[in-house]
Amino acid sequence: MKRILLIIGGGIAAYKACELVRLIRKSGMAVRCVVTSAGQKFVTPMTLAALSEDKVYTDLFDLKDEAEMGHIQLSRQADLVVVAPATADLMARMAHGLADDLATTLLLATDKPVLAAPAMNGPTPGMNDASLPMGPLRILLAKPTAFFAKLPMLLKTFPILMKAMVCSCLKLLR
Repeated sequence: MKRILLIIGGGIAAYKACELVRLIRKSGMAVRCVVTSAGQKFVTPMTLAALSEDKVYTDLFDLKDEAEMGHIQLSRQADLVVVAPATADLMARMAHGLADDLATTLLLATDKPVLAAPAMNGPTPGMNDASLPMGPLRILLAKPTAFFAKLPMLLKTFPILMKAMVCSCLKLLR
């Protein structure tokens, strides 16, 4: 079974990650979630645990997990890392290699492809290329470049965007 590590950033689009988890599971893949502290303001770890049928990770300094260098294990057990929604703050930290929480530490430690779905309403300066450099990794930005561009369009295209994300995940895993 293919495994996806889903990193959920903070922003209003975080609540849509629940649907992404459901679609990933429905397609037959396992999904393990990591939620940033800002992401937890929009969606709870309990909800994600129920949908993913797996533990949800939130803290870099969890003594139980970090006693075994858990962030490295998490990042390398997955076949693909998906960041959705990738907020401007999270993408800036990714682009500059800053690692001050579990999500960004995982991104630095992974040796797997990373698919990021930007959550900004428009292009972000310096981040509108097809990929972002991050150490030895390349981070692929999901198309369209804005994960949820405008609210009226969201209501019409959300199922299409979610299916496109799952299709992108499947293609990267082949």
